[in-house]
Amino acid sequence: MRLKKSFVIPFFTALGTAAYADNGMGNDWDFGHMWGGGYGMSGGLMMVLFWGVVIALIVVAVRRHGTGTGKPDQDPAKILKERFARGEIDEDEYRKRLATLNE
Repeated sequence: MRLKKSFVIPFFTALGTAAYADNGMGNDWDFGHMWGGGYGMSGGLMMVLFWGVVIALIVVAVRRHGTGTGKPDQDPAKILKERFARGEIDEDEYRKRLATLNE
């Protein structure tokens, strides 16, 4: 799953806007954040959910755009066979390299 840049900024803006929403209790100084405001644990749970999403996005980005050099654990003999099948190397070259791999 790849997020587009045009999605990321409005998404986090909406999250920030929701954090400053009025709780409807009539107090201008109490927005119901965290454990107060008569909502019980909902503020704390929203904070955990928010940071869970942020951490998950970071993990996905690091895994997807890591420094991998290609397909892991691919058999060299299989790669050699594929190159021979595509015509990149001739039969003599294939046999010499296969013999070298099997030594």
